[in-house]
Amino acid sequence: MSGAVVNDQIDLGTAITGCNPGVDKSLWWKFIGSSLLTFFAGLLVIVGFRTVGHVCCKRTPPAEITHSISGHLRDAVIARGPLPTRELGWVTSLKDWAGILISAQTTTGKILMVFMAFCSLAAFIIYIIYTNEDVIEKCIEFDTTNLLSILDTTNSEYDIASALLLVESILNVFFLIHFGIRFLAASDKLWFWLELSSIVDFCTVPPVFVSIMEKRHYLGLRFFRALAIMQMSDILQFLRILKTSNSIKLVQLVSILFSMWLTAAGLLHLVENAGDVFEDFQNKHVLTYWVCCYVLMVTMSTVGYGDIAPETACGRMIITVFILVGFATFASYVPEIAELISNRKKYGGTYNMERGRRHIVVCGHITYESVSSFIKDFLHEDRDDVDVVIIFLHSGSPDLDLQALFKRHFTQMEFFQGTPMNPNDLERVKLNNADACLILANKYAKDPDAEDAGNIMRVISVKNYTPKIRIITQMLQYHNKAHLLNIPSWNWRDGDDVVCLAELKLGFIAQSCLAPGFSTVMANLFAMRSSPKLGEGENSWLKHYLAGCGNEMYTEYLSTAFSGLTFTQVAEFIFVKLKLLLIAVEVRGDNLESKIEINPGNKVKTEDGTLGFFLAGSAQEVKRAYYYCRHCHDDNQDIRKISECKCKQLAGVTVLKVTRKSDTGTQPPSNLAKKKRPGLTNGGMSPSPSYLRPNSPGAGESGQAIQMLERGGQGALEVHTIPKELDTEVKKYDTTGMFHWCEARDIEKCVLVRNEMSSSMLMNHAVVCVFADRLSPLIGMRNFIMPLRSSNFHYHELKHVILLGDLDYIKREWDTMCNFPKIDILDGSPLNRADLRAVNVNLCDMCVIVSADTGRGFDPTLTDKEAILASLNIKAMTFEDNLLFQPAIGFNQTPERKTTDSPGGGRRTSVEGANIPMITEIVNDSSAQYLDQDDEDDPDTELYMTQPFACGTAFAVSVLDSIMSAAYFNPKSLTLIRTLVTGGATHELETILAEGAGMKGGYSTSETMLSRDRCRVAEVPLLDGPFTQFANEGCYGDLVVNALKTYNTLCFAIYRFRDVHCSTTTPSSKRYVITNPPYEFELAPTDMIFCFMPFEHAGTRRKTKKKRSRDTDRDRVNSAKSC
Repeated sequence: MSGAVVNDQIDLGTAITGCNPGVDKSLWWKFIGSSLLTFFAGLLVIVGFRTVGHVCCKRTPPAEITHSISGHLRDAVIARGPLPTRELGWVTSLKDWAGILISAQTTTGKILMVFMAFCSLAAFIIYIIYTNEDVIEKCIEFDTTNLLSILDTTNSEYDIASALLLVESILNVFFLIHFGIRFLAASDKLWFWLELSSIVDFCTVPPVFVSIMEKRHYLGLRFFRALAIMQMSDILQFLRILKTSNSIKLVQLVSILFSMWLTAAGLLHLVENAGDVFEDFQNKHVLTYWVCCYVLMVTMSTVGYGDIAPETACGRMIITVFILVGFATFASYVPEIAELISNRKKYGGTYNMERGRRHIVVCGHITYESVSSFIKDFLHEDRDDVDVVIIFLHSGSPDLDLQALFKRHFTQMEFFQGTPMNPNDLERVKLNNADACLILANKYAKDPDAEDAGNIMRVISVKNYTPKIRIITQMLQYHNKAHLLNIPSWNWRDGDDVVCLAELKLGFIAQSCLAPGFSTVMANLFAMRSSPKLGEGENSWLKHYLAGCGNEMYTEYLSTAFSGLTFTQVAEFIFVKLKLLLIAVEVRGDNLESKIEINPGNKVKTEDGTLGFFLAGSAQEVKRAYYYCRHCHDDNQDIRKISECKCKQLAGVTVLKVTRKSDTGTQPPSNLAKKKRPGLTNGGMSPSPSYLRPNSPGAGESGQAIQMLERGGQGALEVHTIPKELDTEVKKYDTTGMFHWCEARDIEKCVLVRNEMSSSMLMNHAVVCVFADRLSPLIGMRNFIMPLRSSNFHYHELKHVILLGDLDYIKREWDTMCNFPKIDILDGSPLNRADLRAVNVNLCDMCVIVSADTGRGFDPTLTDKEAILASLNIKAMTFEDNLLFQPAIGFNQTPERKTTDSPGGGRRTSVEGANIPMITEIVNDSSAQYLDQDDEDDPDTELYMTQPFACGTAFAVSVLDSIMSAAYFNPKSLTLIRTLVTGGATHELETILAEGAGMKGGYSTSETMLSRDRCRVAEVPLLDGPFTQFANEGCYGDLVVNALKTYNTLCFAIYRFRDVHCSTTTPSSKRYVITNPPYEFELAPTDMIFCFMPFEHAGTRRKTKKKRSRDTDRDRVNSAKSC
């Protein structure tokens, strides 16, 4: 038989190798019996001691204790049994010493554990050497009086078996000492006696000492030392060689599989080479140890060649048992090992940094949808030189879609499997050297608070690993931002920031109540979007809209050529000369704290190194403002040639002369150039409102050259005055002076009764339809109310807000809104038309539909069902054509909306619900197609290209994904967004709200009143207002220049009727936004202009020909709008 050597001449029962034939019999029973005797004797002693201790040393609680305890507690104390005997002091000390000695937490324990592992490995190697002699038992010459002579290889009587026995004896002395230490440290001696490591010692240590006594070698159960391989993973962990969960699990599986395989091979080798005991060892089958390993591997893998098979009965019994155990283990462990090895090769490695190349770490909610949305904006082609590697860290393996996405961007993205909660995983992705750490949130989480708590813990872990790293994290709920302030290393001054989705989402929607369509403008500005090429047959409105979508928000430092000029002068020059729109600058105060000023007008002068915020098509265009040089580029007629020059710019600039594009002959003539442009003077214009009063006489002459003078000239700063309405005895504003404030009101006093509302005259208000119940997650309505209560509005300009929804839910949020004035509640349903008529939804300035259902339920496509049904329900309503008084023509008041002006300045309301201004929040982007039944949007159309979004009537939280990228590339952009949409929320206010006591009122001081002096978003009609002269064939560029020079107002977008240039008998009442169109873009008479309007201290109302009655207790009727 191949691979087997059969020797029938040696009778193991009568002759032992190296012994006297016929005299020395096999003593196998002594070797096996020593192990069994040691195990069972020790077990009997331990059980006996426990029994005696339980019976004889039983102690019950003292009677006075049990009598003082009554009822079930006394029964529990008695049933618990005897109190444990108190251990002696020296026993406790010895036990503690033994525990410390073998503990892996100490250096001594680690050294001892590694040493014992090497001893076990050495003992197993000695066993392998023994198996090469093909004998199970033999007599040896072992002189215990002269042990050193045994190791002398030059001695003629040198025997390798004796030398190995000596070395093995020394090793077993160590094993015995280690066993004793572990026995002392064990708290439960019985369980210790039954442990696998203890059984290994029982099988290997006693037979060695029997060999010394009997002077014969017996192979026996020494193969049990192979089970020590199972401890390999623990040892490697203590040595900090294994750090990841995958590597630990891989080593555990491999060590268990190998130790079981090698141990079973030793058992098969013993029984086959010894023979059956009931056959008097006459039927032995000689196999080497490695042949036994081969046989078991073939058996375990179910291959079964059959070339070698066991011949003894005991061997066949072992094979039978091994087939059952080994096959189950092999089938379970091998696929898992293969998967771990493949994953380890893909996602379990370490990031290799490239010199000179930055990288960021992105963790949190990593899915195909979140990653694709993130990289679409982060790696956009309009970004300037994005040489940043994105490292994604996630605990799970990427799915097939995500793997394909990584393969498409393999040069800029890598995925590593791990968690930010594990410092070893953070070390693998080189977080210490990362440029930033971005944490994504699950926008559709069923439990937003739990999702925020998870992200906060990730921030804590990252900051604990490296406190100086910059973190940008997403949060769902505004109130959870307060927990980040408790992290000592969290510092917003160093770039740490939070993108709170509820705060920004509701802020965008609130600003749309003041300027419909503003949410679409801002969403497009902070997202990187390329205008797709449209066919000749496409709608003209879509072309204009997509052209505006190509504008994004960029930051760039201003050239030193603009130092000393006011913001108005710089903005005008850059708009006319460089074709860029400057909307804000970063200003440093006396305490070196920087803040962003949006359209500060003439009260701010630029300095060297001033950071500007621009609207432009790409980052390359914005560089013109940085490269501009008066000496090199003053006569340059091609703005594309403005680049970095070699000359040195002068420290100061005396005069910058700019000529209007309309007066130069360098630009190709347009259609508008052939028409007669309206003058830029104020002649023939109706008296302008007080908030648009000119800042200097004769400042708006058409075609005049712009002279910008340095400090001290005609462009000097305006005198900054304190508002005259300062009242130090009344609390009108919060402590920061950023919001209107009132004493906390009980919710019962703010609840309206539907049957009693027929006598009220609500108009120009905001109706908020809330779909939520008492079990819904909080929406965060405070973030919606705050922008509408900003202090840069006068009290009479505040829009009345009516909350229509479940009263039980609104009560949960009322504590955060009770300090804001002009808020009322109607307990009802947004789907009930009677409730909608009660709040005069047809007379509101904006109807907002929001829902608390952001989770993924049974059918995610139906998440927006309530919002869609409410929107369609309102549009299908009809109303009586009542004559209601309103100041002239409002922002949505046009002939297309079917309203008529009354002789007394009033108007007739629209009889169709489709003409009601409305904005609906949706969760799924695909739900936008259901909001407008007359559009032709394809279901696969991106959200920003759909008609509802372009018209500003739909808003989805997904549009905020791009803000994470914007916050990374422009650290100040997130501050600018908050300034624009939150109404002035500051870090100081967030610290106050973190106390949990809500907003606090403050007395009007000069410092708090100065905070009111900031720009606000407004929508100005072209027909009725200060820009009437541009209504007929006007030019957008001339409008921007005139608004800047005359009124310090910055125009940045147009809100236009969709069918303004279409010849149709039924024109649509829908408007769409056009962001920052070209200079020569022709205006339409019905256009609305988005602008940043400066604050007016002495706020006065526009006078109307008739006075309206108001309910002073509820303030149910707002005053006429200032625009």
